[in-house]
Formats: sequence, structure tokens, C-alpha cells
Amino acid sequence: MNMSFAQLLDQYWSAQKWEVNLLITCNLLGGLILGCLVGYERWSNGRAAGMRTYGLVSMAATGVISMIGYSGFWYGGAHADIMHGDMTRVAQGVLTGVGFLGAGMIMKEGMSISGLTSAASVWMSSVIGILVGVGFYLSAIAVTLLCILCMRVLNWMENRLPRRFSLYVNLTVPGEQNWTVDKISGDLRSLGVIVHEESIALKVGPDGCEWSFMVSAINKHHLINVVDLSSAIMELEAIETFSIQPARN
Repeated sequence: MNMSFAQLLDQYWSAQKWEVNLLITCNLLGGLILGCLVGYERWSNGRAAGMRTYGLVSMAATGVISMIGYSGFWYGGAHADIMHGDMTRVAQGVLTGVGFLGAGMIMKEGMSISGLTSAASVWMSSVIGILVGVGFYLSAIAVTLLCILCMRVLNWMENRLPRRFSLYVNLTVPGEQNWTVDKISGDLRSLGVIVHEESIALKVGPDGCEWSFMVSAINKHHLINVVDLSSAIMELEAIETFSIQPARN
């Protein structure tokens, strides 16, 4: 292939190529800004993934979709007739890849699961990037605002609507104590909580028996005070040690 340097330069840096590169750069900037807005909401609530994570995910999705949209300009545009990217398959790959990233943000500790909202929102940031990449700027801005509104307003509503609070309890009793499910359920019901019998797990050893189970408030309008409940449990008969933590599942 005989091609002068001027022809090669014109192929990769023509006026039309400058316009395409400038448009893609603006798309990347828009994806970064909108992703950072969503990330700021998570960061302000003390979550591990913040503005950088969300901004990078959104910008990466924008870049991939923008690149596919201008496949006719790949490799200097010399083979524009065969360069046709499948947008739906690329979008599917982006969403699947970001889904794996979101899965790594979900943490399980005991009976408590956290990170679900952050995982969903980082997946949503890739959707924002895809919308920016295909040029739906107004839709991308709308999705960003709706995403922030959902996490802010619905979180405020959840904290005020009635719900059943649950705790995960782990306690140890001496081996000579013949505890039963009915006994522990009755003792704790007098404290304003019910025991979920299906969650009971026992660990028996020579020095004692370890009970693990989940408890909930008697009704959705009753708030469990962890400090008061801890003091009341310690006053029950024959309890040597115990621990208590929130249960969200």
C-alpha cells in the first residue's frame, strides 16, 4: 500500500475526525460528571465506592458505546463498509461486566447483608454511560436525577415507615442448663421481641452451649432499643456471654 505521510495524516486527523473525537470527548466528560453525581450520593453516606468508582464506570460505558457508534471511522476509515458494531451486544457486555463489579460490593456478615443499593447504583451508572454514549443526553440526566432521588428520598421514607426491626443474637450458657426453645422464646418475648425459631443454630461443647438466632420486634411499630435489650438479656438466668448485631437480609 503506497500512501504518503500527508495522506496518512489526513486519514487519521481530518476535520471530520476531529469533530468525531471532540464529540466522543464531550460524551466522556458528560458520562464522568453524571457518574460522579451518583457516586457522591453513595460517598456522602459512607459507602466504600464513591465518586471515582461511579465516574469511571459511567465514563467507560460511554467510551465503549461511543466507539461502536462511530465504527465507520475505525482504522482511519479505510474499511468503513465492513465496520459495523452491534450496539445491543456491546451494551449487554458492558452491563454484564459491571454486574460482576457490583457483586463484589455485596457483603454478608452473620445475618446481615449490605451493599445491595451500592451494587444496583453502580450498575445504573453504566446505563447512564450508555445513554450518554448513544447521544440521549436528556435521558441520561433524567436517569441520574431519578437515581439520586430514589436513593435519597426513598431512604428517608424507609426510615419513617413502620417496619419490623431484626437483630442477630449469639449467647452462651453453661452445659448443665437444660434450655429449650420454648424457654428462650418465652424469656425474650417478655422483653418485647420474638425469636425466629427457624433461624436457631446450636453449637454444643464440653464447657457449654452456644445459641445463635434472629429476633424481631413484636410488631412493626415497636423499635428495639439495643442497649436496653442487651441489659435485659444479661439479667436472664445462666447467660455467660452474648453478642448482638443488626440483621438485614
